[in-house]
Amino acid sequence: MKIFINRRIPEVGIKMLEDTGLEIFIPEHENLSHDEWMSYCKSHDAILSVGMDFKFDKDFFNECPNIKAIALYSVGFDHVDIKEANQRNIPVGNTPDVLSKATSDVAFLLMQAVARRASYNFEKVKDGNWGDFEPLHALGQELYGKTLGIFGLGRIGFEMAKKSKAAFDMDIIYHNRHKNEEAEKELNAKYVSFEELVSRSDVLSVHANFKPEQKELFNAEIFEKMKPDSIFINTARGGFHNQKDLYEALISKQIWGAGLDVTNPEPIFKDDPILELSNVCVLPHIGSATIEARNAMAKLAAENLIAFSKGQKMPACANPEIYSDNN
Repeated sequence: MKIFINRRIPEVGIKMLEDTGLEIFIPEHENLSHDEWMSYCKSHDAILSVGMDFKFDKDFFNECPNIKAIALYSVGFDHVDIKEANQRNIPVGNTPDVLSKATSDVAFLLMQAVARRASYNFEKVKDGNWGDFEPLHALGQELYGKTLGIFGLGRIGFEMAKKSKAAFDMDIIYHNRHKNEEAEKELNAKYVSFEELVSRSDVLSVHANFKPEQKELFNAEIFEKMKPDSIFINTARGGFHNQKDLYEALISKQIWGAGLDVTNPEPIFKDDPILELSNVCVLPHIGSATIEARNAMAKLAAENLIAFSKGQKMPACANPEIYSDNN
C-alpha cells in the first residue's frame, strides 16, 4: 500500500509504517500547491494528512477514486466530508485522547495569561517600559472560586475543568449534546443550557468539535449576554467565533478579555486590531505542540493506517459506522 504524507511527522510514526512494509512518500517541500497535492493523492492508496490546508470534500473524492483510507494528524475532522467518505466506504482516522492534556494546558495557560494581562506586560518589558509602580494601571483579576463554563465537555474540556478545579477551586458548569456523568461525579460539574452557560460563566472556554452549523456561534449577540468581567477562551476552532464581533465586545467592555489559540481567519492577519489590546493573548494554534503529544499523534496515525493495511478496524476512527454490518 502506497501512503502519501504531505508533511514530515515525528520519526516514530514514519518508522512504524516502514517497519510494517508500507511504502511512504513525503515531498521535499511542504508548501504544496493544490495541483501538487492532487497529483500526489491520485498516485497513492492512502493519505496521512497533516494540517488543514486542503479539504476532503465531494470533489476530492471524485477526483481521487483510488484513495482507500485517510489518517488525519489531528483530532478534529471538520475539513472532511464524512458523509462522502462513508458513501465510498473510506475510513477516516484521527488522533483523539493523546493530545487532550497538551491542548488543555494551552487553554489553562491562556486563561491565566489573559487574567493577568501577561502578553501586554511582556511587551512593556521588551520595549524597556518597565515603569514605576502604578496602583491602578492595567490590573488583572484573580480566578479563585470563579465559574468556569465549558462549551463541549469532552476529553480536552474535562482536562481543562480538572486543572481549573484543582488550581483555583473553580465551579464548573458546561453545555454538551449529552451529559458528562464522569465530570459531574468527579468535578461536581453542572449541566446547564447554552443561555445559562453564556450568562453565568466568568471564564467561557470552547472545546467542542466544530460543525458547519456552529459557524460564528459566538458573535455580537452572545458576547452581549456575557458578564462584563468575563474571559472568552477558544482553543477548538476559529470558526466558532466572529473575530470582528469579539474585538468590538472587548473594546466596548462587554467582556473583559480573550485568549485564542485559534483565530478567524487563521492564520490571523498581523494588523488585526485585536492584537493591540492589553486584555488579549493570541497563540498560533499550538495546542498539541509538545514533544510527547506530537509523538503520540504520529504513533496513533500510523496505527490507524497499519490496521487498515491488515484489513482491521482503525483504533481511532472518526467514522466508525462504516464498520457496521449495514455497510
